[in-house]
Amino acid sequence: MANNQMPHNLEAESAILGCILIDGDIQSELLETLREDDFYQESNRLVLEGMKKVYAARKPVDIVTLTDMLERDGTLERAGGLVRITELAEITPSAANYKQYFEIVRRDAIRRALIRAAKGIIETSTEGTEAREAVAYAEKQIYDISKQEDNSQLAGLSDGVVIREVLGKFEDIQADPNAYRGMETGFKHLDRITNGLQCSDLIVIAARPGMGKTSLAMNIVENICLKKGKTAAVFSLEMPRAQIVQRLLCAHANVSMEKALSGKLAQKEWKNLMIASDKLQRSNLYIDDSSRVTPAEVLSKCRRLAAAKGGIDLVMIDYIQLMGGSSGKGDKNGNLFENRQQEISSITRDLKIMAKELNVPVIALSQLRRIQTKEPQLSDLRESGAIEQDADIVMFINRPDVTATAEELAKGQAVRGAAELILAKHRNGALGRVQLRFLGECTKFVDVDDQGVSDEEPQHFVPPPEGYESAEDVFTDYGDDTGIPE
Repeated sequence: MANNQMPHNLEAESAILGCILIDGDIQSELLETLREDDFYQESNRLVLEGMKKVYAARKPVDIVTLTDMLERDGTLERAGGLVRITELAEITPSAANYKQYFEIVRRDAIRRALIRAAKGIIETSTEGTEAREAVAYAEKQIYDISKQEDNSQLAGLSDGVVIREVLGKFEDIQADPNAYRGMETGFKHLDRITNGLQCSDLIVIAARPGMGKTSLAMNIVENICLKKGKTAAVFSLEMPRAQIVQRLLCAHANVSMEKALSGKLAQKEWKNLMIASDKLQRSNLYIDDSSRVTPAEVLSKCRRLAAAKGGIDLVMIDYIQLMGGSSGKGDKNGNLFENRQQEISSITRDLKIMAKELNVPVIALSQLRRIQTKEPQLSDLRESGAIEQDADIVMFINRPDVTATAEELAKGQAVRGAAELILAKHRNGALGRVQLRFLGECTKFVDVDDQGVSDEEPQHFVPPPEGYESAEDVFTDYGDDTGIPE
């Protein structure tokens, strides 16, 4: 092959087409997998196109039916004529090695695609395109080629492989309930209901402004990165990196942010902050505070991080409504969005695809409609029902004390700091409610220990029990350990 020619193997191309002609048992497998672009020679591309048309018409693919189809399309002569079609069947005595021929054809097709992509990257880079756009273009070209290798097909269950796999999973869980436990959030009751955050799941945490969405998400990130030593990527479209770190330090050190910002820290609190800062500095937590980032850019950055660190365990995005669409004002196909709802739908769909590709849990925060005086529900998700559709888990934060009047707080009708996490959607498990306590001074949620309180049924806030002076005193007996973990 000359150096200026694209990679190709005409013998393998002819052999694979001949296999299709002489063996009806492999026609469906090859014709559903091969593409015209896989062939270097134009005549071979035309032959494959004719074969696919015959197959689509539910006719057997042989010399007669193929020649007839090519003749009707007016492409028979360009495909080499009847002589060429006959030769294809004659030069391949057996279809036994069709998989080897297929691998050769696909290998050369990918090499040609990479060469064309490289030329496009060179042209884009020399045109003075912005560096960010040039990198995004280059990554997309390579990614699109890698996705072409996904040749999954419809498969039956007669071989029993998948069934045995599922039964084996059930047996493992029977022997060890934690065998397939997902990423632990640090909230024991939430982990019990969800069995941890599962890989490839899109988890949406939604609430009205000021309810603590970011705090809850960062508490989960804190548990995964600082306590479990995992790798997480945080995309904060609302807060700068410094504010995120500020919250993390105070939450992990159990130090009041108000006291830290007003210069009233005690010596012990400084010590806790130093311990927390050391752990944070040594953690595998990565924060991006770019504004209006798109799902494509998030995926690109996560791919690079995973390649550099040997993997990634969690992605958190704060929050969906601040994200931009993958292509500005249009979808991936160039169709313009008619409204913001369509754009949000495209974003959530891309986030779910990203979770599946990276095979990690993706936590995405979402706003709720401001017109809401009742307990949050799925219909309150702001701007798009697609969030509900694409998410595997949807959780709402409900804090009655935030909207309660001073009179209701004084009467104990709402307990200050009491919070409820409502699992409104759980694709692979049960729904439920988790009782939490919000430590506002540390911007931190903590578990409320079980003391006759079920975390699966709705809880009604009542006046403090007899013997307590105020509603806040109810929590002092719960004894939650909030010390710096070793």
